[in-house]
Order: sequence, then structure tokens, then C-alpha cells
Amino acid sequence: MKRVLLAAALVLTPPGVHAQSETSVIRSVVAKHILPGFSELSAGADRLSQVAARDCEPTSPVLRSAYGHAFDAWISVSHLRFGPTEVHDRAFALAFWPGSRGATPKSLRALILAEDPIVSSATSFAQVSIAARGFYALEFLLFDEEFISLGDPAYRCKLIRTMTEDIAAVARGISDDWQSSYAGIIAAPSPDGMYRSREEVLQEFFKALSTGLQFTSETRLGRPLGTFERPRPKRAEVRRSGRSVSHVVLSLSALRELADHLSAPDAALSGKVDRSFDRALTQLENLSDPTFATVTDPQGRVRIEVIQQSVDAIRAVVRNDLGPTLGVAAGFNSLDGD
Repeated sequence: MKRVLLAAALVLTPPGVHAQSETSVIRSVVAKHILPGFSELSAGADRLSQVAARDCEPTSPVLRSAYGHAFDAWISVSHLRFGPTEVHDRAFALAFWPGSRGATPKSLRALILAEDPIVSSATSFAQVSIAARGFYALEFLLFDEEFISLGDPAYRCKLIRTMTEDIAAVARGISDDWQSSYAGIIAAPSPDGMYRSREEVLQEFFKALSTGLQFTSETRLGRPLGTFERPRPKRAEVRRSGRSVSHVVLSLSALRELADHLSAPDAALSGKVDRSFDRALTQLENLSDPTFATVTDPQGRVRIEVIQQSVDAIRAVVRNDLGPTLGVAAGFNSLDGD
């Protein structure tokens, strides 16, 4: 009986509908999620560089605001770790975290105390240790008490300006590559191309979604949680600038947008995906702890653990419902085995 029903379903499904749906999803992701996201990153990074050129005072509200807006834009596309973001390690040049213990402050301290002339231009600065580049390094210069006053003020000013120019150049390169070539490549797979089928493209998107959720659960939330006996609040992402929870919200919001595009052809699944994200985002909204500092308090820890569990529940929906619907699985990613 089941075989008869399956055969009838195959007969009643118009040929090409599945292919049309896949093509529509791919084009939607590229046009409405990827391209606008990287365009926003490039614009925000350009503005940050322009602001720094006029005002390099670390405590400047205008500079810090421009930094926040540009960093927001990066977090909103940081899950898209394929194509132009991986050329010349651009993603790491923008966001080296978590890195080797103490690598960023050590690299910055060496530059400042030696007054290394490599900061004379963004081109030469691109050759420094990757730990001294990008948004996480800039956070030390703008928010860390030691680095705000370390060394010669004129050199620190030049370092901030050059670092923001470097960020802008990297962000512009990613956006330009997506606009000029990669969007077309990924939207039109071909047997002899980089992506040989629509299924391979959907696999790439699905892996970005799955890995993004894994990183948020295991790293953004997991690092400060540590263990019950040894919580690690100082390992929270960007705690100096008070952005730790904000990054989780930004990441989940962007991942939700991607998940909405991928699940759009199935209204019931789309609703299930939305409800799972709603739960986690509502819990974050009610958390009055911007840097996860309360992981050291039993009650505060429980609230953060519940959020992590809600993110893991999203991962389960994505893995068990969205993946089979798309006909793909997460596969290997760079976080596996860490």
C-alpha cells in the first residue's frame, strides 16, 4: 500500500517543481541574504575608517559607535565562511577569535612598544600577525584600559587608523568578489564548475547554517560557561566592549534569516524553524547580563545554560527537519574535532 501511495505521489508531482524550488531558494539566499549582508559590511567598514581618520581618540563615542556598527555587520555575515571570505584568510583578518591564548594583546603590545613602522600603510599592515588585525584587535585599542594609554599616543592613533583602513580594504574585497563573480558562480552551478549542482550549493548553505549555530552554542556560549566547577566569564567574546550577548543575538538573527530562506518552500517547517529561534531570542532579550558575567552565580548560570539548550534545540530542528527536507546533511566543518 505504501508503495502505491508513493508512486501516486510521484505521478502527481509536476516534473521540475523540485528543481524550480531549489533554484528559487538559492537565488533568494544570494540576493536577499548574502549580497546585502556583505554590502552592509563594506559600507560600515568604510565609515569606520573615515571616522578614524578624523578622530582616533579611543574613548570617542563617534569612533566607538562606528566600530560597533561595522562589527555588527561582520557578525551578521560571519557564518558565510566560504568563497570570498576564505580568500587570503580574509575572515581571520577581520575576526581572529578565539585565537591562541594572549596572541592578540601580545602582538599589539610588540607593535606599540617598538613603534613598528609597518603601520605606515594598510598594504604593509596586512603583513603583520593576523592576531593584530581586525575587529577583535581593535577592541583592545578602543576598550582595554592598558592599551588605551600604552606607548606613544601618536603611534597608537596611526595604528588605529591603519587598522581600520585594513578592515575596510578586506571587507571591500569580499563584497566586490561576491558582486563581480561569486554570486553568479553559486547561483548557476554547472557540471564543470566550482559547484556542480544545486544540491552542492544547498549543502554549502546548510553547512554555513549548521556551523554558525554550533559556533554560537559551543564557543560564544560555551567558552564563558566553562564548567560548573570552573566558569570562565573572562573568556566571553568581546566582553571589554560589552558586546557578548549582542553577538549571540546578531548571529542568531542572521542565521534565522538564512534558515527562513532555506525552509521557505515548506510553510509548516518554516513555522517550526521560526518558533525555535523565537524561544532563544526571547530568552536573550530577558537576560540582563551583557557579558555573561553571571556564569559564576548558580542562578545566572542556569539562565545562560537554558539559552544554550535553546540554541541546541534549533540545531536539532535544522539537523532533523530542515536537512532531510533539503536532501542534505551538515557534513564536515572546521569546528569538528576542536
